[in-house]
Amino acid sequence: MHYSPLNKMIREAVASGVKEIVLNNVLGQRFIGNGVRGDAKITINGVPGGDLGMFMSGPECEVFGNAEHAPGNTMDYGSLIIHGSAGDAVAHSMRGGKVFVKGSIGYRGGIHMKEYEGKRPILAIGGTSHAFLGEYMAGGLILVLGIGQEPTIQDRGIGSGIHGGEIVIRGDVDEKLLGVGAKKVEFTEEDLKRLTPVIIDFCERFDIDPSQFLDTNYSRIIPASSRPFAGKYTWE
Repeated sequence: MHYSPLNKMIREAVASGVKEIVLNNVLGQRFIGNGVRGDAKITINGVPGGDLGMFMSGPECEVFGNAEHAPGNTMDYGSLIIHGSAGDAVAHSMRGGKVFVKGSIGYRGGIHMKEYEGKRPILAIGGTSHAFLGEYMAGGLILVLGIGQEPTIQDRGIGSGIHGGEIVIRGDVDEKLLGVGAKKVEFTEEDLKRLTPVIIDFCERFDIDPSQFLDTNYSRIIPASSRPFAGKYTWE
């Protein structure tokens, strides 16, 4: 089925009060859950196409498979639970809710994530990420657990241009992998207490024992300043 009639059917079903939708044999259909509001649950068996849950506010999409590029693009609220891996630009410009990826993600994960008042988006990754994780990040949390990875991340450009939010990565991160505008600080017991609910929530979603992650063996990466490229503007 083409993605247009499929998404029209989903929007009409949710608008009529349907609370549970199951999609089987999904193969690259784009924009599933695009702009959908409410508290519906959408189960996806297969591989959804790009921009899964874009502008979505409220529903939960659970994917039993991988996802293509940009799941959670500008998502406002709700959750995406992906039992496989995902492509580039996961959680692009996300401003609320959570995206959990059991496997790994591609390049530029969490690019330009932001937070506003009580909304603080969360991108949690069980595996690893490729380059430019959290690029131009303006708010929210990115958590990378590095399951089956040693080290957790090997690609460069982590937090390039970051000016808000935080990136927390399992284990020590080599300083040479940090992007312009990012700095590494100690991950404290207080940080662990603050992030423990997120770690437990992630692990419970994928039937993983959380106890192996409940210590301070993390690197916390934050903005070095609120305007990392201020000196690049010619009029200043």
